[in-house]
Amino acid sequence: MTEAMQGSRNWLDAVKPYAQKGPLAAFFLGVSSGFPFAMIGATLTTRLAQDGIDKKAVTAFTLAFLVYNLKWLWAWIVDGVRLPVIGRLGQRVSWLLLAGVLVMAAVAHLALVDPAVSLIQTAYAAILVGVAGATFDIVIDAYRIETLRPEQLGVGSGMSQYGWRIGSVAAGALALVLASRIGWHGAYLACAIFALPAMLTGLILGEPERRRDPVARRGMGEVWQSIAGPLVEFFQRRGALLVLLFILLHKIGDTLANLTFRLLFNDMGYSNDEIAIYDVGIGFWAYLIGIFVGGVLYARMGMKRSVLFSLILMCVSNFSFAALAAMGKSNWGMAGAIGFENFASGIGGVTVVAYFSALCDLRFTAAQYALISAAASIVGRFLTGTTAGGLIERFGYVDFYLFTTALAVPGILLFWLMMRAGLIDASVGTAANDQPAA
Repeated sequence: MTEAMQGSRNWLDAVKPYAQKGPLAAFFLGVSSGFPFAMIGATLTTRLAQDGIDKKAVTAFTLAFLVYNLKWLWAWIVDGVRLPVIGRLGQRVSWLLLAGVLVMAAVAHLALVDPAVSLIQTAYAAILVGVAGATFDIVIDAYRIETLRPEQLGVGSGMSQYGWRIGSVAAGALALVLASRIGWHGAYLACAIFALPAMLTGLILGEPERRRDPVARRGMGEVWQSIAGPLVEFFQRRGALLVLLFILLHKIGDTLANLTFRLLFNDMGYSNDEIAIYDVGIGFWAYLIGIFVGGVLYARMGMKRSVLFSLILMCVSNFSFAALAAMGKSNWGMAGAIGFENFASGIGGVTVVAYFSALCDLRFTAAQYALISAAASIVGRFLTGTTAGGLIERFGYVDFYLFTTALAVPGILLFWLMMRAGLIDASVGTAANDQPAA
C-alpha cells in the first residue's frame, strides 16, 4: 500500500466516527441543550445591562442557573416515571418531547415580560426557563450517553459540544440581531425553535439500544430506592468522595469568569454588533477548533492526560481577560481573549465531558449524570450570583479575573493527585465499558 493510500485510509478512519448515528445524534441534542442556557445567560445579561439594571442585580440573575444544579433532585423521575399516552414512544423519547415543549413555553413566557416594568417577574420567568432547560438537559444527557457506544464517548462528547456551542451561539446571536430590529420580545419568541432538533432526533432514532430499565417500583420504599439508588451506587466506588470534590472544584474559576464577560464588554463600550462579531463570531470558530483539537488530544493522550492538559489551559484562559481589562477597549485584544478562552473550553468540553459521561452506570444514566453535571458548576454559579457584582465593583475587573485564575488551581492539583493514586480508572461506570444490549 502506498503512503498516499495509507494516509487516505487514516484520514477516512479518523472522520468516519463523526458520521455515525450516535455522534450525529449527540450533535443535534447538543444544539437544543445549548439554547435555553443562552436565553438566561449572556443574552439576558445584555438585555438587563441595556435596560440600565445595576451590576449586583444583573449578576444576581445568574442564580437562575442554580436550578440546573438542583436537577438531580427530580432526575429519577425522568429515569423511572412513564408518561401517559406518549410513553409508548419510549422512556427517553417521550420525555424529550415533553421537556422540549416545556422549554418552548418557558422561553415564550420570558419573551413577554419586561425587566424595566418588573424585575421580579423577569426573575421568575428566568427561573422557569432554568427549570425547563434543566429537565431538557436531564433527558438529553441520558439519551446521548445511552446512544453512544463506549468507544464513541470521546467523539460523541465532541459532537455534543459542537451542537451545544452552535445552539447557544446561534440563539444568542439571533437574539442580539433581532433585538436591535424588532425588540427583545420578538427575539426571544424566535429563538424558541431551537428546541426542535433534539425532539426530532428522538422521533427519528427512537429509544436508545443501551438503555436499561431500573427495577420496577411499587411501594414508597422502592420509590425511595429509585432516588437513593443512583447516589448509593456512585458513592460505593473507590475514591468517590475525591471524585465528587474534583467535580465541585474544577470549574469554579471558569464559571465565575464566564458569567461576567458581558458585563465587562458592556462597561468597556462594545456595541451589540461588536459583541456579536468578536464574542459570538470569533469565539464560535475558536470553540469549534478547540473541540477538534480536544478530540485529537483525547485519542492520542488518553482520558487522564488530556483532561489534565485541558484544565491547565482553562485556568490560563481566565488570565487573558485580566489582560484585556488592563489593556482597555481593543477589538484585537477582545478577539484574542475570547479566542483563547473558547479554544481552551472546546478542548475541555471534549475531555472533561467524556470523563463525566464515563462515570455513569447505565441503570441510572439520567440521575447520575444530572448529579455530576449539576455539581460541576454549582459553586461557581452560586459565587457569581451572590458576590461577582460586588467583587467587580470593589476590586475592578483586572483583580477579579486574576482571582478567577487562582480559583482554577486547586482542581488541577486534585486531578493530578487522583491520577497518581489510580482513582480515575477506579471511578468509571458501565457507560465506559458496557456493550449495547442485545
